[in-house]
Amino acid sequence: MQSDLASRNEKLHVGIIMDGNGRWATRRGLSRVRGHEAGVEAIRRIVEAAPKQGIGTLTLYAFSTDNWRRPKAEVAALMTLLRFYLAHEVPSLVKNGVRLTVIGRRDRLPDGIANAITRAEETTAEGSTLHLRIAVDYSARDAILNAAAKAAALTSLTREAFSQLVTGEAGLRDVDLIIRTSGEKRLSDFLLWEGAYAELHFTERMWPEFDASDLAAALASFHGRERRFGGLQAIVPEEVPSLSRV
Repeated sequence: MQSDLASRNEKLHVGIIMDGNGRWATRRGLSRVRGHEAGVEAIRRIVEAAPKQGIGTLTLYAFSTDNWRRPKAEVAALMTLLRFYLAHEVPSLVKNGVRLTVIGRRDRLPDGIANAITRAEETTAEGSTLHLRIAVDYSARDAILNAAAKAAALTSLTREAFSQLVTGEAGLRDVDLIIRTSGEKRLSDFLLWEGAYAELHFTERMWPEFDASDLAAALASFHGRERRFGGLQAIVPEEVPSLSRV
């Protein structure tokens, strides 16, 4: 795990559980789908703000494996929004130096979406300003289980090698901060391996309301915390009086 000094001097990896779209909408007499559409607008705001606030990697929880249990109409609307995002946002991502990758299963996505994901990843592959990772049909426990199955064939295994099996990427920075919107206080199977030492920030703000100032507040809270990674803070020993001064 990274040291506290590294976390201060390097670009951060922040994960966000984007919660509250449906509740935001129903409280306003709108359909839940309208809430998800507003949630896409929030993604645009945060992707733009993240690099300016010291974030190098941003992982967004868009659709969990358990979300397939939602009503079919809502799932279909979410998939339509994903398809729309992949079709219309890539030019903006390229322009702003954002590299996009999608984590999670692709075999259960509606026809054409997996191919659209691959095209978007290839088109944005040179982006260096921000690495945007979107979790779709994602389960952290499944990712760890799949990594364990692959690791069973190896004769030796390091933590770094196993991490690559879990994340699918070599050298991915561990998550520094996980933010959850809407007031819920749980991880919901999100980034359990790479977030082992992540700081947690919970806010009452619904995701469609979340903006750059909310992100800044979460980061200010993060930077105010002491991160020891299982160790102890350096202690300056008390000065022992010299006998010549006693």
